[in-house]
Amino acid sequence: MPELCRFYDIAIEMVYSDDAQLQRPHFLVYYKEYEASVGVDGELLSGSLPIKQLKMVQAWAVIHEDELYRAWNNAVRNMPAGEIAPLQ
Repeated sequence: MPELCRFYDIAIEMVYSDDAQLQRPHFLVYYKEYEASVGVDGELLSGSLPIKQLKMVQAWAVIHEDELYRAWNNAVRNMPAGEIAPLQ
């Protein structure tokens, strides 16, 4: 699965051709034993994350919203999603 970004032990990935799972643009987040699907708009769609990590992911998503939409458009076309800068 292509990794878009990693910061503070949070891995963010976007699956190629994943538009069948959820019809809205989203990415997958992994933190320790937690997994979640988060909309490009920052909404928690499924799974769970500790609140601190969820807030960091949501802040990152706001900062990189345009890049996330481009990555999503590429991913559903089986093109590389690319990398996005981490939260600093």
